[in-house]
Amino acid sequence: MTSAKYNIIIGLALLKTSANLKESDFMNTRQQELLKLIIEIYIKTVKPVGSKSLVKKMKCSSATIRNDMAYLETLEYLEKTHTSSGRIPSEKGYKYYVDYLMKPKELTGDDVLKLQTILNNKELVVSDAILKCMEIVSEITNYTSVVLGKDSSNHLLKQVSIIPIDDNKVVAVVVTNTGHVENKQTLVPSNISVNEIVKSCEIINKNLIGTKLSEVSAKLEYEVKPIIATKIKQYEEVMNFFQEAFNDFTVKQSDIFFSGKTNILKQPEYNEPNKIKGIISKLENVDLVKRIETDQEGINIYIGEENKFDDNVTIVKTSYKINDEEGTMAIIGPKRMEYDKVVMLLNYIKNYLERDKE
Repeated sequence: MTSAKYNIIIGLALLKTSANLKESDFMNTRQQELLKLIIEIYIKTVKPVGSKSLVKKMKCSSATIRNDMAYLETLEYLEKTHTSSGRIPSEKGYKYYVDYLMKPKELTGDDVLKLQTILNNKELVVSDAILKCMEIVSEITNYTSVVLGKDSSNHLLKQVSIIPIDDNKVVAVVVTNTGHVENKQTLVPSNISVNEIVKSCEIINKNLIGTKLSEVSAKLEYEVKPIIATKIKQYEEVMNFFQEAFNDFTVKQSDIFFSGKTNILKQPEYNEPNKIKGIISKLENVDLVKRIETDQEGINIYIGEENKFDDNVTIVKTSYKINDEEGTMAIIGPKRMEYDKVVMLLNYIKNYLERDKE
């Protein structure tokens, strides 16, 4: 079966007829049900599934189940482990499950309440609501979530604020024209005062509002610095303070937001040092993580090698565009993922946000 991605349409039954399959891939209804059952049991237990454990649920003999399992293995939907007589799903099996057998899972009232609490909070800008929702999804699923915003370099500076906390500590707040807000608590160098920082901030606002974030650094140096030099004695130190603050806000990494970053390491698939080291290295690789970005409609599932990130994971992702905010919401988990649950969670958030847009 050749299929690079899976666009899940929520609300429609995903069980399709075998008419679309190659003749060699034909399965009868019982074999389809058996494959679905084995995959869903393995997702929960992470243990090979044997025929005896399926007799009651399938309502047929152990011999019939063994024959069907052997047939599914010849179709490469199941694999036999060396340590057990049971079977586990193959990557091809997971793909078939997603395309033909999976049905979206209803969310619990508790899950809906958690998400609605965030989505109904009118004080949150869209970007913050998305980040908080994805934090909740990560907690619910125990998988890693990531939000990739569009490159912020073209966003325009709307306001810079300095909020003094005490004599040597302030919070710097940057707001863009898209409503994106970033803040950073930082120490003020001992040789400059908080008042000088605040005064310089006023000058920056007068001269840089409406400037692209990618151009802020150059304008600070060549246009604003000469003005501040006439007002502030320790202007070099003050300018270094603001340059560092803006660099933190405009670096490429600022458009990538993880939640539950170490959740992937809790999965049994990552119980070996080399695998742990490998996945951590990939999660820290900005260019590699950026490949997760998508502009595809719907909820898309990329299993194993087709996700272009890691052969041992599944990535479920969707794009969003609400007013001036756009980007990608994604969940990274094992191939043994609760697909039905993840799809519904992402779809719920996406539909809710787009409903508000309308």
